[in-house]
Amino acid sequence: MNISDVSKQTGLTNKTIRFYESKGMISEPMRGENGYRRYSQKQVNELLMIKRSRLVGFSLEESRELLSLSRDPERKSADVKAKAEQKLSEIDHQIQELLAMKQSLQSLISQCPGNQQPGCPIIDALTQDNAPDEVSSLQDCCQQGRVDQ
Repeated sequence: MNISDVSKQTGLTNKTIRFYESKGMISEPMRGENGYRRYSQKQVNELLMIKRSRLVGFSLEESRELLSLSRDPERKSADVKAKAEQKLSEIDHQIQELLAMKQSLQSLISQCPGNQQPGCPIIDALTQDNAPDEVSSLQDCCQQGRVDQ
């Protein structure tokens, strides 16, 4: 099948399919006499696995590792489970960081009168070296994690 057919079956754009192919994520498709790629159900299944793993939060490299495990008849489900548990832990950490950001932003918003005057506690908090507790605690929390990565 051609790339348009694969795109329809997977819901991925042609560009994304080519990107995954260029990164060596999927097995090499055959080439027709005209030089065009001819994809098989194998590549469709690989692309679907990558798409689904990305949807549940796995990075590109982690998706590659999972795809590699899926191809390994000697794999241990414990290895797959460990990767999933690690990802779940990372997601939980990200949720905590986002909740801290939300709380800090809510606090800053509540301090701002939102009127026609130029004074703004939000701007003050974001530009001062001695930021209020809301921003300082958020900075401490997020420096440990991956928020700015």
